[in-house]
Amino acid sequence: MKKWLGLIMLFMTAFIWGTAFVAQSVGMDYVGPFTFNFSRYIVGSLVLIPFVIFNFSRRKKKEATEETTVKKGLFGSYTKATIFGGIVCGVLLCVASSLQQFGILYSKAVGKAGFLTALYIIMVPVLGIFLGKKTKALIWICVALATLGLYLLCVKEGFRFEIGDIFLILCALVFSFHIMFIDFVSPKGDGVTISCIQFAVSGVLCLICALFTEKIVIMEILKGYIPILYAGVMSCGVAYTLQILGQKYVEPTKASLILCLESVFATLGGWVILSQVMTLKETIGCIIVFIAIILAQFVQKPNPEKEN
Repeated sequence: MKKWLGLIMLFMTAFIWGTAFVAQSVGMDYVGPFTFNFSRYIVGSLVLIPFVIFNFSRRKKKEATEETTVKKGLFGSYTKATIFGGIVCGVLLCVASSLQQFGILYSKAVGKAGFLTALYIIMVPVLGIFLGKKTKALIWICVALATLGLYLLCVKEGFRFEIGDIFLILCALVFSFHIMFIDFVSPKGDGVTISCIQFAVSGVLCLICALFTEKIVIMEILKGYIPILYAGVMSCGVAYTLQILGQKYVEPTKASLILCLESVFATLGGWVILSQVMTLKETIGCIIVFIAIILAQFVQKPNPEKEN
């Protein structure tokens, strides 16, 4: 029963993250890319505060009942890892999400944005090779398929990428570093608190960028409250929590496969809500990229000891 509950939670996570691409696109009808990200991340950070307080209270109780080593962990390296991890993740998230917003702004296609962003699933194991991590030969098949799909999806006549495609590919690359750093720091600190801090840091950095490049109008932010709240509350707060809970009952490989549906929901959302239709060439490119993403899930065997 718990396994099925976990699968449902992860399915809902993929749905929320995928449809959030629509909210990101619609939100920029009211505000600029940096203003939108500033608004959504501040909201997302506020949504997670109750969970941070709950985790802190639970750990304080654990501190009171266990040995002093727990106290050292709470007020020593554990807290430092949480704060440092949240700050670094916030900087990376700010860069990646800003590139994504500009990519969506210029490409005007949320489906394509969803698939190109999902390329981080292939980039992570490839980058791991340069860090000395062993991987399977299957990853090179994934890279070849992704390159072919990328060509069909993005390259226009004259062998050129559009500016929006370049932003989205760079976004996937930065998200790869973001994921790799989270994998490094999350076991050393509190995951929910790290997420809350990263949203706050990213929100502040986006606000600074907005102050220099955009005109922030409170009334325009209020007019776009629906996409901003959806991206902030649902994508940052609810989806993140569902992912954490869902992965407690589902092994990592299966979880990743389900979360890959994010790109499918992004395409369906663009089609149903925004009436965006992809060409046959772009559709074939999406299918090939999606196959590469699924195959990439089998690059590393699941490790039951590392499950959340």
